[in-house]
Amino acid sequence: MNQESFQTPSRQDSALLRRILLKLTATAKIASATLVVLVALVWYDLLNRLLAFGNGIDYAGNHIMGAEATALLQRYNPYFWGALVILCTIIVAWLVYQTVRSMLARARLKLVDEHAFQQLAAQLSAPALDVLLWAWQPHDEPLRVGDLQLAHRELAAGRSARLQRAAQQLAVLETARQRD
Repeated sequence: MNQESFQTPSRQDSALLRRILLKLTATAKIASATLVVLVALVWYDLLNRLLAFGNGIDYAGNHIMGAEATALLQRYNPYFWGALVILCTIIVAWLVYQTVRSMLARARLKLVDEHAFQQLAAQLSAPALDVLLWAWQPHDEPLRVGDLQLAHRELAAGRSARLQRAAQQLAVLETARQRD
């Protein structure tokens, strides 16, 4: 059988999966984007205050350390506060990244509602259904959003043709085994 004889999923399959995924993950995506924007705005204000505080420190009244040490502190003060801001920014960015990852992971575990499931069953083509069945493992658990995301990615990557080729090769090998 040639590559051309394989059934290919339609563009409507991908569009349907994308639309259902958007509907099922919209809350998590909006919450994640809101979190990132709010943290960025608050952090920007805090880092400006921190830099202003650091620039406002005057070491001239510190006679205990001596004039040379005081001049050195004055000279390197902006670099210290800049490095502190960079370090804190990295920590805040990592915390926000981990929080967003956990929010999106929680969204992947969400069960697919009955309406969306019925839409998929009624409107997906046979090759797209094969990819969805392949992505949905194990079958003794309900279909989750993560399964739909995997099916959507694999549908775009050509999993349907690979599944059809594997089924074809399995049929040929079983026929060959029955002959012997």
